Amino acid sequence: MSAIRPDLPVPPTTFVGREPELRALATALGDARLVTIAGPGGCGKTRLAIEAAATEAVRRPDGVCWADLTTTTDAHVVPELVATAAGVLPAADRDAIPSLARQLGDRRMLVCLDNCEHVVEAVAELAAALTRACPGVTVLATSREPLRVPGEVVWRVPPLGAEDAVALFEERAGSVPAPDRDAVRTACARLDGIPLAIELAAAWSGTLSAREILQGLDDRFSLLVRGPRGVAARHQTLAASMAWSHDLLEEDDRTLFRRLGAFHGGFTLDAARGVCGFGPLDGMAVLAGLGRLVDKSLVVADTQGSVARYRMPETVRAYAVALLEASEEADRVRDRHLDTYLALTDDVRPLLARDKDAWRAAVGAEHENLCAAATWGLSRDDRGRGRLLLAGLPWLWHLNGRGHEGLELLRRAVDHAPDDRTALQARLLTGLALVADTTHPAGPDHDAAATALDIAVEAGDVATACLARLLRAVGLLFTDFDTAWKLAETARSEARESGEEFVADGATALMGMIRHLRDEHDEAEDLFRTATEGLLRRGDRGVASTTLGFWACGALYTGDVERARALAAEAVRTARPLADHHRVGSAASVLATVETAAGRLDEARAALAPLVRLVEGAERPPFVPGLARAMGELALRSGRPHEAVAWFRSETSWLGDGAGQEVALSPQTLTGLAAALQATGDDAAAASACERALARAAGMPGVIADALERQARLADPAAAERLHHEALALRAEHGLWLGCVGSLDALARIAVAAGAHAEATRLFAACDRARTDMGLAPVPADPGPRAALGETAYAAAWAEGGALDVRAAVEWARRARGPRRRPSSGWAALTPAERSVVRLAAEGLSNPGIGARLFMSRSTVKTHLSHVYAKLGVTNRTELAALAAPHLAED
Repeated sequence: MSAIRPDLPVPPTTFVGREPELRALATALGDARLVTIAGPGGCGKTRLAIEAAATEAVRRPDGVCWADLTTTTDAHVVPELVATAAGVLPAADRDAIPSLARQLGDRRMLVCLDNCEHVVEAVAELAAALTRACPGVTVLATSREPLRVPGEVVWRVPPLGAEDAVALFEERAGSVPAPDRDAVRTACARLDGIPLAIELAAAWSGTLSAREILQGLDDRFSLLVRGPRGVAARHQTLAASMAWSHDLLEEDDRTLFRRLGAFHGGFTLDAARGVCGFGPLDGMAVLAGLGRLVDKSLVVADTQGSVARYRMPETVRAYAVALLEASEEADRVRDRHLDTYLALTDDVRPLLARDKDAWRAAVGAEHENLCAAATWGLSRDDRGRGRLLLAGLPWLWHLNGRGHEGLELLRRAVDHAPDDRTALQARLLTGLALVADTTHPAGPDHDAAATALDIAVEAGDVATACLARLLRAVGLLFTDFDTAWKLAETARSEARESGEEFVADGATALMGMIRHLRDEHDEAEDLFRTATEGLLRRGDRGVASTTLGFWACGALYTGDVERARALAAEAVRTARPLADHHRVGSAASVLATVETAAGRLDEARAALAPLVRLVEGAERPPFVPGLARAMGELALRSGRPHEAVAWFRSETSWLGDGAGQEVALSPQTLTGLAAALQATGDDAAAASACERALARAAGMPGVIADALERQARLADPAAAERLHHEALALRAEHGLWLGCVGSLDALARIAVAAGAHAEATRLFAACDRARTDMGLAPVPADPGPRAALGETAYAAAWAEGGALDVRAAVEWARRARGPRRRPSSGWAALTPAERSVVRLAAEGLSNPGIGARLFMSRSTVKTHLSHVYAKLGVTNRTELAALAAPHLAED
């Protein structure tokens, strides 16, 4: 017998016999890529698979992945269970299987899929994909029926041999007196060598003698003579053994056995008492009966954790469900199941405010039971309890990557009472927005926060109103900074007054993000630090990891690369326990961005590799914030501009339905796209991307500077120098020292072209020092100035530039250029964003129309126009159009 590895299930009993079968399985696994251990329930498929996998693991460099499929009845969850078992990130919906295949593509491992028959079509699709796309992966499945996949080897489990059968009975029963061994041998033969049937019979050895057990089987088999025709003898034998074992139970234990069929994916003692503990059973009777059912092998106990969990073997549970359905108490038991899990969510609800890790552990273990209970609740005439249960679950789906499941259930709950104006409806709508935030933030579900806020205020539910207001602010983060700030500020104030600590910290984090996007990084850091301390203290990993990611980007932009790397790594560590592609992917994308900026391209690729496998080739990739931009930057730095273009353009591909067009790209991504397009030689498309970035970058100085720099690289030398200085001024004003290095380098190259070799050398030397100070990879200087100046003059100029830190170098570069700053009035005083607003206003568009075209809020457009009127000295649109016409014609 093989030693069971820690990555495999640990059976509660020893393995007996089956040596020839294990040798045959080893041969099959050596010859085929897909082996299905097939046979009826109870024939020992799982135990054989565990032993075979333990032996196979030694020759599989990447080990064994074991997925128990009895934990779900939803075919859509199968790829997620396998991804979790394999330690990769699960995707959702139609992309789940292709994503899993891509992530396991180069692994050499054994993937074990246990108990496939109830989701056989999903497993067949998955197995086919893995064997087709993963040459180093072998699939071992257990199922009552073959998967019917090309290349599948179906290995049918034979009955236990006579000696092994008797040995199994004796192992489970303890010592058998010599006079009884013939009865044991006969009983095992009557049971056709089926391990589960033998174990069920042996479990009675402490109560009945071997002869009495044999007699009981004789009676049961005589009844089977009148059973349905065409049923395989082995199925009859197992059913007979189970029915016989069930009928030998005391009446109370039969009642308990039947009621346990209501559970999905296991249960605790408290849950069993809640569901099953009513007439004639009380709490003590449930405990005692549960112990007897464990003794009789009808229930399996896992006592390894702090709280014991129980489950029925799949075949046994199916029998219990059939008995429950046939009883008169099925509805009552399922109602109690719903009430039990409703009580559980109420009991653990306080953990959401103080320890979200503990809440996730308590609720996550009951995922299948919770979904089943909620579904049952929504099917009742009075759907109130189902809706109430769902109102307590949104954080489960917000954090675990199964958001589409949550959105579906929450939509059903909301739609059952569309005109409801109660606090419950507000909680459901808020939950809908919360789940959408990490699943489909651009969809209509996220807009539910606005309705939720109105209802919560009306109903006097302060806690829900605080969260709804925060989610409303999140929805406006990239379209209306001013309104988002006001909402977040109000949410924080109300949350602090009412003791809603998560909302207070979440609002503080959001305010930091707004400061960050406005490139007010000192103020943003203070907000991030305050928010992160509170979030991490309570285990709010999701928002904390996102906050750390923004903080890391701020450190990067301001030139503290080591601090940025440390914060990004902390974001990844914080998110990793969630095992959610949204949070883990977002944090890893930030880390890769830092490494790419630092010139550590291999480290950036390593950070992104698992995510690339998750999304690449997916029909509809999952929502992973920042991934497309991080991959685009990495591809561009790696000299693959066409690949970079494709990645930048894919930023919104997760939206589907054609929404992934460039029109929806963020301004930050548009500047990267412009750089990639220029590198491919498509200057016209690059210029268009720059204009769109400028039009959408109102209030974002760093993005405006990036777009101006990109425009400079497309312009003639005179315009290029002006644009680079304009970008440099913006960056210096906001402490964006990393970008300043790029500006200084560009100005140095312009100086070379103009023959100003000493000036160029000073700038190149200052850039070299800045990169060293910041921890960036060195960039070779242009060799032209050395040749033009000669060694002595070149060395002197280099020393002068090398003595300047980045701030001093920026001041020197701006002084050397002279006073060429933008005037305070007149056409030249307008910013690029203001010119875009003027152009559309002159075309006759209204403020909402301008906002829609430029992805600005109505209030932002109004602010731009007020600045324009002041700078140009006009008072209305007619005057503006007349004054702007000649300038727009020149542009």
